[in-house]
Amino acid sequence: MLKSRLAASAALPFALVALTACGSPAETPKPEQPSAVSTPPALTREAIEAAVFEVAPPPAANGATTPAAPDPAIARAQVLLDRANFSPGVIDGLGGDNTRQAIAAFEKAAGLPEDGVLDAEVFRRLTAGDNGKVLADYVITAVDLTGPFIGQVPSDLQAMSKLATVGYATPLEAFAEKFHMTEGLLRVLNPGVDFGKAGQTIVVAAVAQTDLAVDVARIVVDKTERSVRAYDADDKLLAFYPATIGSSARPAPSGDLSVVGVAPEPNYTYDPDRVSYDRGDRKVIVPPGPNNPVGSVWIDLSRDTYGIHGTPDPSKVGKTFSSGCVRLTNWDAEQLASRVKPGVRVVFR
Repeated sequence: MLKSRLAASAALPFALVALTACGSPAETPKPEQPSAVSTPPALTREAIEAAVFEVAPPPAANGATTPAAPDPAIARAQVLLDRANFSPGVIDGLGGDNTRQAIAAFEKAAGLPEDGVLDAEVFRRLTAGDNGKVLADYVITAVDLTGPFIGQVPSDLQAMSKLATVGYATPLEAFAEKFHMTEGLLRVLNPGVDFGKAGQTIVVAAVAQTDLAVDVARIVVDKTERSVRAYDADDKLLAFYPATIGSSARPAPSGDLSVVGVAPEPNYTYDPDRVSYDRGDRKVIVPPGPNNPVGSVWIDLSRDTYGIHGTPDPSKVGKTFSSGCVRLTNWDAEQLASRVKPGVRVVFR
């Protein structure tokens, strides 16, 4: 597992991590620009595995192009993009900006015209490069159900700080994140399943979390595109990730920074004397956990209180604003963190 290897990447003790500029639970939603797709067929395991590209009709007159339900072809493409390290963020079968940007990054790497459209050639390249099954069976174990599961996650920092850990709310949430999916898609693929019962077999996205091939030498944070790209020492693209990056009120930095270290399972400190946003007038320390405001890992940057980190809500990555830091899904942040070391250049543009 990646988490067990993060400590080798110059891990920072929890007490030394000042996360005061990031992770504010209060966010302003950013409208998503959806992908143009056809009316999707019924979503089943068989439909996803057999999905092929079909030409989408033109958008409706009112511009509405979001499918009413997950589309098998989009779901298949998202899993393949994820496995190729062109992350679409959370896999939902719906597409949207994150998927379009992942496709555009894949097109650029493949030498194709870069328009972000899931067309016949993109689909052919994705499936030619990886023709394995995109769904898999997973048997729920007793270990999976040990939690701790905390039920409703508090939105108030004071209430959150009183928890022993900011764990997953439910087993369903834990499985959705483990397999990079929305809870909704997981439910659709597993009608009637009790996710809290050991021995149940569930259908999940086949997205084994893998290390990047080599160490990261440079990270590029694109504030306009809302993305993060990781490059090796030969300037070859290793991975693409959608990201939430600052806001007009609390912008992310500009120019060159560097990685200072990595803190797996960090706590989150809100200090009103060090931040520009208002979450109360008292200093609060929230314990670690995947639903901590900064998620499961923190990559500390050379500007005080700024970093690249995970998130408690992967479905909002790229669709909301942050308090200045760079927010990825927990699994993308973990993958990136496992291959960065102190001194890695981080370019904000």
